[in-house]
Amino acid sequence: MAGIVSFGTYVPFHRIARKTIGQTLGTGGGKGERSVAAYDEDTVTMAVEAARDCLRGRDTSAISALYFGTTEPPYFEKLNSATIHAALDLPAGVRCLDLTCSLRAGLGSLIGACEAAAASGSGQALAAMSDIRIGAPEGAAEQAGGDAAAAFLLGRRDVIAEIEATYSETAEFLSTWRLPGERFSKAWEERFALTQGWGPLLANAAKGLLSRAGVAPGDLAAVVVDAANARASAAFIAQMKLAPELVVDPRLDVVGHSGAAHAGLLLATALEKAKPGDRIAVLSVSDGVDAVLLRATDAISSYRPARTLDQWLVSKRSDLSYARYLKWRGILETEPPRRPDPERPAGPPSLRTHRWKYAFVSTQCEACGTFQLPPQEVCVQCGASHKMKQVAFADRKAVIKTFAVDRLAFTPQPPMVVAVIDYEGGGRVQSELTDVEPEKVKIGDPLEMTFRRLFTAGGIHNYFWKARPAR
Repeated sequence: MAGIVSFGTYVPFHRIARKTIGQTLGTGGGKGERSVAAYDEDTVTMAVEAARDCLRGRDTSAISALYFGTTEPPYFEKLNSATIHAALDLPAGVRCLDLTCSLRAGLGSLIGACEAAAASGSGQALAAMSDIRIGAPEGAAEQAGGDAAAAFLLGRRDVIAEIEATYSETAEFLSTWRLPGERFSKAWEERFALTQGWGPLLANAAKGLLSRAGVAPGDLAAVVVDAANARASAAFIAQMKLAPELVVDPRLDVVGHSGAAHAGLLLATALEKAKPGDRIAVLSVSDGVDAVLLRATDAISSYRPARTLDQWLVSKRSDLSYARYLKWRGILETEPPRRPDPERPAGPPSLRTHRWKYAFVSTQCEACGTFQLPPQEVCVQCGASHKMKQVAFADRKAVIKTFAVDRLAFTPQPPMVVAVIDYEGGGRVQSELTDVEPEKVKIGDPLEMTFRRLFTAGGIHNYFWKARPAR
């Protein structure tokens, strides 16, 4: 039976307190805080982060499919999952698909990946779900949203949670929508969706899912209820008379509702705590409903994720101002830097160096062993020509050798910190630091690499790698 082999999550470093938003707008704000993707992050870079933890230390040669779910794709006509594929350095024969335009894209990507893994026999499939939730100022979506990502590797071997049943139902009703070219979603009066849409759909999904699996509500060890409206979740939980300890904490006070990624984020939380034999039901409702029933196997006892969700949550900076948040999201226009625009990335050189640019794969001289960053054909140490082997640096640990704090260079998060970094085992490169608190940077600090969007020029996103303090 196909199921989940491994999983990973990602929550951005930055947070904004809801009271900060409320005080700025004079609306009172709300409780807790929401996660905020940095100026150099988008749904693709966050999906890469979650997938890297999901695949860490694993052979990826058996992956045959990659499904990417989001409502905020960086490109509306270009395969975004192809960038994720390149950053993860996956085999060329992987089928990549984008699922978008609905919150159902998240759990739908997991179901699709499971079906692909089941159909391929010994193969595996990767589901990545990621979202950046943007709401109009003073709107409920701005306060309630959050940015995050999750990823799951599906297969038929070494399964930690078997998928016993799925249930899907589609309904055409007007609740939340966004037209091409519009920045913010619109929402119909919520009582209609609660009584005529989300409530009945969740009830149907619970009944249908348990019926297909032949299990009773009392057989469940955990339940994930994913609805963008918290009232819909609360009403369903009350209707089903679910014990509070069964319901997975939605993390709304510390992350917010992370759109297409939210069901995956909560499922990962449930899997972190699951014991062999535990059954987990996941229900995700928006323009219809998707539901999955999983049973933890004996293998889950020895499984440890690369990072838990709680580890991401405690690694944060919570002093983001509302003005800077609006600037990062492109809602508040400010004067551009007084310098020439960056040069637009070109297709041919990007293709020629794609493993360096996207996967951070460099070279090592086979004659003298010197690492070359960026990759070279002639060794900078011994002069040997065309005696190089490729070496991946994306997951290598590094430390700061020296650094500079540049208060003149333009960056949406001033000042810019640039460091010379040394890798464990050898290798040195200069890199911009991101997710950094400049006043805390020290020589010798541990670093890790992160896939980021450097800039957008001529309508083309330029992706590459930066270093960040180890999280």
